Amino acid sequence: MSFYLHTMVRVRNLDASLAFYELLGMRELRRREVPDGKYTLVFIGYGTNAEGHAEIELTYNWGVDDGYDVGTGFGHFAVAVPDVAAAVEKVRQGGGKVTREAGPVKFGTTVIAFVEDPDGYKIELIERS
Repeated sequence: MSFYLHTMVRVRNLDASLAFYELLGMRELRRREVPDGKYTLVFIGYGTNAEGHAEIELTYNWGVDDGYDVGTGFGHFAVAVPDVAAAVEKVRQGGGKVTREAGPVKFGTTVIAFVEDPDGYKIELIERS
């Protein structure tokens, strides 16, 4: 049986990234410090760290505070939320960047919005009850 495990992104400031994703209701599931490799892995998500619960792996390479480019092939993460407008406001109040306000998709009725994390990765918020 195959299933989705996680998406890894490199971050410049682990604390700022964790604070941002907490605004979206995610929590730290596990952490691994690798002193010999000089990096830290933090897995975040909504689930219980069990099979079938997709996660985001935040990778912080110690001392690398600049120099990462967001790849041109990466699009965005998608997160289901019960109220997109409320999630957008929470991100805004937390100092996050809103790049598309809550509203229906073009030619449709699904309510979405886009926000960016501290490293510029895009997150699509999709309203799902």
